[in-house]
Amino acid sequence: MAEFDTGFAWIAGRFSRVEPRRRARSFLLGLLSDVDNRSCWQLAERAGDASPHAMQRLLGEAVWDADQVRDDVRGYVIDALGDPGGVLVLDDTGDLKKGVHTVGVQRQYTGTAGRVENAQVAVYLAYAAPGGYTLIDREVYLPKAWTGDPDRCAAAGIPADVEFATKLVLARRMITRALGANVPAAWATADEAYGGDRQLRRDLQRHGVGYVLAVAKSHRVTARPVDGPVRADRLAADLPTRAWNRLSAGAGSKGARDYDWAWISISAPADETPGQHTLLIRRRISDGELAFYRCWSARPVPLRVLVTVAGTRWSIETCFQTGKTIGLDEPQVRRWHAWHRHVTLVMLAQAILTVIAARERGDRPEADQTLIPLTLPEIRRLFAKLITNTVHPISHWLAWSHWRRQHQARARTSHYRRRTQPTHQPTST
Repeated sequence: MAEFDTGFAWIAGRFSRVEPRRRARSFLLGLLSDVDNRSCWQLAERAGDASPHAMQRLLGEAVWDADQVRDDVRGYVIDALGDPGGVLVLDDTGDLKKGVHTVGVQRQYTGTAGRVENAQVAVYLAYAAPGGYTLIDREVYLPKAWTGDPDRCAAAGIPADVEFATKLVLARRMITRALGANVPAAWATADEAYGGDRQLRRDLQRHGVGYVLAVAKSHRVTARPVDGPVRADRLAADLPTRAWNRLSAGAGSKGARDYDWAWISISAPADETPGQHTLLIRRRISDGELAFYRCWSARPVPLRVLVTVAGTRWSIETCFQTGKTIGLDEPQVRRWHAWHRHVTLVMLAQAILTVIAARERGDRPEADQTLIPLTLPEIRRLFAKLITNTVHPISHWLAWSHWRRQHQARARTSHYRRRTQPTHQPTST
């Protein structure tokens, strides 16, 4: 509980009144509890409230700035986990939605479903260091169907100055914010949706941050001494057997993640920063499937370093998995500010779990092999049972059952009336 209080102290000053401050603390405890889902209804019921109105007010009407809290979350993470060799990791994820009113929702491709679905997509930035990894920034993606419709944006509470921005632009904004805040990072990594963007590479070079960015097999580079750009897969096909090195990309749940790796020195475009420019190639041992990475560092580094950074990209996938166990995919809100507030508080809850795990690993004797270190899911489970497990009288649960049924009855009646109300038919002449 002490680490929870430490984490919450980083944001407590953003709430000028005591009521929203207490409500935010209860909201965080609810995220870490074992409720069925992280809706305001269930969080309020767990907290002992008589209705969800206070929790809904925290996300919708209370006066506090989600971007300032985001900066505090980042500060808390860096204070606890910051390392000069840290890695910034970019990726996006989608949440399947119904209807058309939730901010950013439209039919679009999302990796969550692996196909085009009605979904809301957001871009995230994670920070990975030896102590752990967690999310430190977020941006919801607004398709042109939204930004081109001022009335729709106004109905969702989107500020009038918000314009269309691609996921790549959102990613560069978050990188700029992190590096502008002096986040200690030596590297950045991302999948091929971001790795092919020349402007992202230039931004990282300008800040002196090395990168290992996945690119498509059709990505063209100029390899010495070959003249002119060549497809990455064409270069890989010409590599001799001796060019491949078997190295681990890091520890996985089933052991070391071994692959065969090769690297090729490439020429930098005239508008890019001099340094070590490399095409890194990964070959899966089981079937020979290839993956490609465009790499840069200000000074020469060995192959093993690039392999380690490439393997760090999976950390953001784990962040999404653990984040969704505490409500990252359950922002049951429609409006712009409410989404940012919900997701930012989820990020803090995840950061608290990550810091607790880092502290536990630091205190654990190296020779103790009888137990694995506490994982984030196990810490959350213990937190739910030992800290947030609240006890309320029977009357509280019965009152909530009555409130839910009453609300659902009103909603059913409203829906029924809308469906059966006759539509106006113009009179023919």
